[in-house]
Amino acid sequence: MINGVVAIVGRANVGKSTIFNRIVGERVAIVEDTPGVTRDRLYAHASWLTRNFRIIDTGGIELDEADFTAQIKMQAEIAIEEADVIIFVVNGREGVTHEDEYVARMLQKANKPVILAVNKIDDVVYQADIYEFYSLGLGDPIAVSGAHGIGIGDILDEVVRALPEVTEDEDNDEIRFCIIGRPNVGKSSLTNALLGEDRVIVSDIEGTTRDAIDTAFEKDGQRYRVIDTAGMRKRGKIYESVEKYSILRALNAIEKSDIILVLFDGERGIIEQDKHIAGYAHESGKAVILVVNKWDAVDKETNTMAKMTKNIYEQFKYLDYARVAYVSALKKQRINTLFDLIHEAYEESHKRVGTSVLNDVITDAQILNPTYEFNGGRLRIYYANQVSIVPPTFVLFVNDPKFMHFSYRRYIENKLREAFGFVGTPIHIICRKRD
Repeated sequence: MINGVVAIVGRANVGKSTIFNRIVGERVAIVEDTPGVTRDRLYAHASWLTRNFRIIDTGGIELDEADFTAQIKMQAEIAIEEADVIIFVVNGREGVTHEDEYVARMLQKANKPVILAVNKIDDVVYQADIYEFYSLGLGDPIAVSGAHGIGIGDILDEVVRALPEVTEDEDNDEIRFCIIGRPNVGKSSLTNALLGEDRVIVSDIEGTTRDAIDTAFEKDGQRYRVIDTAGMRKRGKIYESVEKYSILRALNAIEKSDIILVLFDGERGIIEQDKHIAGYAHESGKAVILVVNKWDAVDKETNTMAKMTKNIYEQFKYLDYARVAYVSALKKQRINTLFDLIHEAYEESHKRVGTSVLNDVITDAQILNPTYEFNGGRLRIYYANQVSIVPPTFVLFVNDPKFMHFSYRRYIENKLREAFGFVGTPIHIICRKRD
C-alpha cells in the first residue's frame, strides 16, 4: 500500500537524480555531471521501515534571466501540489545560492513537510559547510552524499516520520475500478455512461480531465467506486506543467483500485502509447479489462470483432489473461457487459486455492512435462503454497531458484490457469530455496 508521495526538488546539478537512485535502490534516473539532464519527471516506488511511497525526481531549476521566475515557480508549485513530503536538495560545496533562497521562500509558504538535504558532504572536512543552510529557514539541514550513500538513511527516517498516516479501507463490499488511457479515447464519456449521469466533463479537446475523480455509486445492489483519470500523454508531448503529473495521478488511481479498465480508441486502433499505458496496468498486479471504445464508429465486416480481439492479444501478449470488451460510451451501447466482466475479474483476483489441490496440480504438471537442465542444474519443485491475493501469488519451494527457466515458469502459470481459471488477473510465482 502506498503511504504517500515524495518529491525531490532543487536547482540543476546538485545531485537530485543520484539521491533518487539511492532511495529507489537502482539506477533509474540518468546521472550525468551536466545541468539539465533530467528533463521529464521520473516516478518510482520506494520503501523504508515498512512504509511504501512513490518518489518523484524533478528537473533542475536553472538561473535564466528570461524565464528564471517561471521555471522556479513551475517546478516548485508542481512539487508542492502533488507531494506529501518534499526533499529539497542543495549543494554543500557551493553554499547558498539565489535559486536556493527563491525555492526556500516558496516552500515556506506551503503547508507541507520539507527535508533539507545538503548534498556532496562526503568528507568530515566539509561537515561545517552545512550550517550556512540554516539561513534558508527550513529547519535542520542533513548532510548527505548521494554518490557514496552517506546520510540517505537519515533522510529516509525523516521522510517516514513526515509521511501521512494512511489506514487501509476495510470496506470489502465495494468494488473499486479506474479507467486509464491516452487522452481523448472516451474515459470521461465511459464514466458518465457507467454512472448513468453526466458526472464528469466531456469534451473533444485533449486533456480536459486533469484530476482523478472518485465517484461512488450502486447498481443492482452492488456498491462500486469509479475513478476517472487524466489522460496519459506520450513523453515529449506534455506541454502544460499541471499535465506533467497526469501519469502520477493515474498511478495513484491504479493503486486505489481493484480493477483496471484500459481504454482504447476502436476507430483509431492500437498505437504505441496504448502499449505503454497497458504496461502500467499489468505491472500493478491488479485485474485488467481491455475496453475498446467508439465501436459504433468502426466499419464492420465479417468477424470484425474476432479479428480485432486477435490483433489486441498479439500486441499485448503479456495481457493474454485479460478479457476484451467492445462498447460505445457515446451511444451507451454494451455498457452493461462491463459490469459482468468487472465482477468476474474481481472474484478471480481474490480467489484462493486449497494447498492440497494446488500441490496436486503442480505434481501433475511436473510429471506431464519434466523440468530440464538450466544454469547448471535441474529444477525440483517440492511444495507450493498460495500466499496472497490481488494478484494471486504462489510460492514454489524448490532445490534452487536459479534452475527455473522463464519458459517453465510460464508453463506452470498456464497449468494454474487451466486448473483454477484466474481470468482477468495476473499471477505471480515466486521460487524459494527449501531449507
